Amino acid sequence: RKVTSKLNSKIVGTGRAIPERVLTNTDLEKMVDTSDEWIRTRTGIETRYIAAEGQYTSDLGSEAALNALHDAKVSAEDVDAIIFATITGDVGFPATAIFVQKNIGAVNASAFDIQAACSGFIFGLEMADSLIATQRAKTVLVIGGETLSRITDYTDRNTCVLFGDGAGAAVLQPAEDDEHGILATFTKTDGRLHELLKMEGLGTKNPPTPENWEKGYQYIEMAGRDVFKHAVTCMGDAAELILKRAGLQYSDVDLLIPHQANVRIMDATARRIKLPPEKVYVNVNKYGNTSAASIPIALDEVRKGGQLKKGDVAVLVAFGGGFTWGSAAIRL
Repeated sequence: RKVTSKLNSKIVGTGRAIPERVLTNTDLEKMVDTSDEWIRTRTGIETRYIAAEGQYTSDLGSEAALNALHDAKVSAEDVDAIIFATITGDVGFPATAIFVQKNIGAVNASAFDIQAACSGFIFGLEMADSLIATQRAKTVLVIGGETLSRITDYTDRNTCVLFGDGAGAAVLQPAEDDEHGILATFTKTDGRLHELLKMEGLGTKNPPTPENWEKGYQYIEMAGRDVFKHAVTCMGDAAELILKRAGLQYSDVDLLIPHQANVRIMDATARRIKLPPEKVYVNVNKYGNTSAASIPIALDEVRKGGQLKKGDVAVLVAFGGGFTWGSAAIRL
């Protein structure tokens, strides 16, 4: 298709899906050597939600997608592309997006996964924005969904207190003008630091043999202090850079929606762009770290809860394994 001009994209609908089962800090006290006070003080997390047996990443992603399409008043048949950000796909292949396509009836869409860990939704937004900008697509569905409970070692007190399951989705279409929609995006990676946050197994390097299973390669591994240090720096840098890229001042930002990993990281990011606590959206206390689902869940909550209104400017910023990080500036 011939490209005649560059188009801005905008988010026209959002949705989320949260499992029913709640795992509290008190529950975790009975499983590992930890305490509610220790978890809340260091992370801000109080509860997280866990997928039911037989409930998969595609199920959560499909529910979030349908909710987003309903919010946007868009038919699944009108979706041109489905981009699913996840590190916990249903199977090795095909892509989890394929199952979502089938489940929601998006028969005219291309569908594929991207894997950028906790930054995945922002990577997906950038890709969707590019498809719309170059007129390769008119309606793009971006989903971030995870069932991290399936790759969490519940005997490791350093990681099992952090993670939860869920999904969030956004529908993007062309904006009417250059003043609204996605104003700018930024993504970056540094593969030299991949050892600090990883899952070694379930790939071709360490296939799922009994020996590798015994070594725990199917679980998340994290060097917590090092990850914290890099996350603070990278998320702060990404937040500052996106304001410059979008031509915004600190005072233009109505809401910061950071990846919900740790309240201390979020506080540090807000300080970098001189935002008071009331302009930082926090729901990590409810959901824990849901990786790629974190930002779209929060985005749906603030749109439907009234914290983000038409004309408001939001900055999204994330950091994840790889390392990956990125940010986006949007005006509703």
